[in-house]
Amino acid sequence: MLRPITPLLRATLACALGACLALAARAAPPEPGVLPAPVQAALARAQVPREALSAVVLPVDGGRAALAWQAGVPRNPASVMKLVTTYAALELLGPAYTWQTPVYLGGAVQGGVLAGDVYIQGQGDPKLVAERLWLLLRRLQAQGIKVIRGDIVLDHGAFHVPARDAAAFDGEPWRPYNVAPDALLVNFNALTLDFIPDPQAGVARVAFEPPLAAMQVPSSVPLAPRATACGDWRAGLRGDFAQPGHIALQGSYPAACGERQWPVAPAEPEKFAARAVEGMWRALGGSLTGRVRDGQVPEGLQPAFASTSPALAEVVRDINKYSNNVMAQQLLLTLALHRDGSATPETARAVVADWWAARGGAPADLVMDNGAGLSREGRVTAQALADMLRQAWASPVMPELLSSLPITGIDGTLRRRQGQARGAAHLKTGSLRDVVSVAGFVHAASGRRYVLVALVNHANAGAARPALDALVDWVWAGE
Repeated sequence: MLRPITPLLRATLACALGACLALAARAAPPEPGVLPAPVQAALARAQVPREALSAVVLPVDGGRAALAWQAGVPRNPASVMKLVTTYAALELLGPAYTWQTPVYLGGAVQGGVLAGDVYIQGQGDPKLVAERLWLLLRRLQAQGIKVIRGDIVLDHGAFHVPARDAAAFDGEPWRPYNVAPDALLVNFNALTLDFIPDPQAGVARVAFEPPLAAMQVPSSVPLAPRATACGDWRAGLRGDFAQPGHIALQGSYPAACGERQWPVAPAEPEKFAARAVEGMWRALGGSLTGRVRDGQVPEGLQPAFASTSPALAEVVRDINKYSNNVMAQQLLLTLALHRDGSATPETARAVVADWWAARGGAPADLVMDNGAGLSREGRVTAQALADMLRQAWASPVMPELLSSLPITGIDGTLRRRQGQARGAAHLKTGSLRDVVSVAGFVHAASGRRYVLVALVNHANAGAARPALDALVDWVWAGE
């Protein structure tokens, strides 16, 4: 009697034909202490020594590391540090946590007139953007107020952050990523310049949001010669943002660029919230007999209403997908505010240190600075970060953390990434002058999921991005 060809028999016959040797070679697990050949080759092309890289690859469900290269070396992770901040916040605050920005009335309202001051108290909301400021002030008008016979007082007292020079990090203080945290942070302390070409008039119209009181911005700039390619259009505008209350654009704008936007952080960041509140209030038709100034809410005064932020899960998504530095710093300080009632950078770092230790992390493996990774001092080991991510995979907040990460070749900071693993990895990226990094989760072609962490610290780190891409593809292909 002929026996049916079962899957086991089919596999045995394949082995007899010699195919089994090839299958075994492909399935053989790599040595964890050996860098994959494609990664080594990419590092060599980038002229970055292997010793500048730390890399760990772990199955999320436990088991032997697929790769552990210089896993215990503390390195600057750049924006990958946001993974620590956002995961800690999701666990300590919960995905549904929201920030409140209460508004107080310091007098009676009669005939559309408030006889007293308005107080707006910041509580660290990372996303009090222009649209939400508009809604807040519309709600103020819904209290029956058209005229404020007094001041609008802004209370920033929930955070105690030392003053700092916005140019200190890289000499570019107008970059929004250099904005400092603030308990009453309005629109990330940045305005957006909108350039709209008008070829018939020979100019590009310039608009900006949010409306800022006492801020001078040119209404138009000349168009560049017709044949000018778009190229580095920002440099061609020759913007000068150093003068308080004034933005100068001394160059021209190429019509070939179409409509473009340029977010900038103007000078005097400490006055941005006041300018934005006054500008928006007047744009809404409100009248103010006094001024907008900083101060404190009087004791015993009860809020008339409060503006509620989006939930933490949405805020974490903004932070990680687009690597928003000031939002990450706001979140770190909020951890201390939530626990202690006020926040300093030191107390915020202490909250994360306690959380880290409670989950078995060694203090020496994490040096937290501002929570955003925009730092020369921050350090973490690849092994500690990989262990944290493997714990996160088993956490109830894993879906929120995972969905906040950029998807390779799809969105966020990885939308332009090409390679075999397109759509198959959720990874946070990091980049500084001498740092390039990536960390997160890879869904391999086999169906198995892995934690991946890779940190490069070297003067030529930027050239090592193809090596990290090669590592992601290697994990996706099944090591």
